[in-house]
Amino acid sequence: MYFLLNLLGVFVVMGVVFLCSPKKKEIKWRPIASLLVVEVLITWFMLGTSIGTWIINKIASFFTWLISCANDGIAFAFPSVMGNETVDFFFSALLPIIFVVTFFDILSYFGILTWIIDKVGWVISKVSRLPKLESFFAIQMMFLGNTEALAVIRNQLSVLKDNRLLTFGIMSMSSISGSIIGAYLTMVPATYVFTAIPLNCLNALILVSLLNPVHVTKEEDMIYVPPKSEKKDFFSTISNSMLVGMNMVIVILAMVIGYVALTSALNGILGVIVDGLTVQKIFSYIFSPFAFLLGLTGHDAMYVAQLMGIKLATNEFVAMMDLKKNLDTLPPHTIAVATTFLTSFANFSTVGMIYGTYNSTLSEGKSTIIGKNVWKLLVSGIAVSLLSAMIVGLFVW
Repeated sequence: MYFLLNLLGVFVVMGVVFLCSPKKKEIKWRPIASLLVVEVLITWFMLGTSIGTWIINKIASFFTWLISCANDGIAFAFPSVMGNETVDFFFSALLPIIFVVTFFDILSYFGILTWIIDKVGWVISKVSRLPKLESFFAIQMMFLGNTEALAVIRNQLSVLKDNRLLTFGIMSMSSISGSIIGAYLTMVPATYVFTAIPLNCLNALILVSLLNPVHVTKEEDMIYVPPKSEKKDFFSTISNSMLVGMNMVIVILAMVIGYVALTSALNGILGVIVDGLTVQKIFSYIFSPFAFLLGLTGHDAMYVAQLMGIKLATNEFVAMMDLKKNLDTLPPHTIAVATTFLTSFANFSTVGMIYGTYNSTLSEGKSTIIGKNVWKLLVSGIAVSLLSAMIVGLFVW
């Protein structure tokens, strides 16, 4: 029964998004069906085969090695802190971001990451029959993050029409950044984090095809290649990367502290109005219909619904920290769908980041397309996370 609910959830989510689409007659269903088949095959391979499990374990080991290298640098600056048996979230999850950002930028500098993005993006474009730029952007987000990927194609964005600009804004809600994967792995199981990453990439293409289908001519279907003159020297690149990483740490830390404090304040106010009422309880009721469609039982459905609301209102870090405390008491299916749902940047603050990126890299006139379509970004971000979680849920019981 719960498996059938989970399966039904996939069609319900896509149906809801279809109803929200203002361009229903322009939707092309064949690319959507192709991407769904690819997603099911990827999920089966990663979760249902020994080779897939081996690959995930190797990738997880690689990121564990990255984190250990980062910890060596942190231990040099904070030896007394890193010598403790338990290390605070700031040191164990956030500070390693500085090194991971730098490492990924080194891969980009020498063309390794660029080559991977190019090849995988070409495959996705052929399978989905969607425009090349959108397909490559989906892969770029998977490694670089939304704002970084937008910055990479900023010159091409400046000449696009508004309908395609909106496409990239919608897709940007579904990303994560390779630089913060290490932070996720300190809180939730690696298996579902690495499974969610490619699913989010493909679901972003599916959802944008439903919400904002566009027709691109052969002349418009081009990829921008930055000239060599834009490339800085190696040491300037890595030094800038370290500063960017530190800035990310400060931003995430500020948001975690601020949102946790704000949630506590709101809970205090709500408790005065209605005894025992909290933001978490409100969210648990709002998102509970979708949580039940994840194939969850009553108690687990309400808890995962609560996590969904926390992620949307605050960020995934706050929700993951809550999930981490309960991993030992939850069944495998609940852990799988909850972790997969949380592995993305889909929340209110991300809308602001996307708007700010458009405003700073393009122009105020171009960025208004985001401000006018905030609801589409939020619908897409939530739907992508739900679809990824539902597909993973089909394979974990």
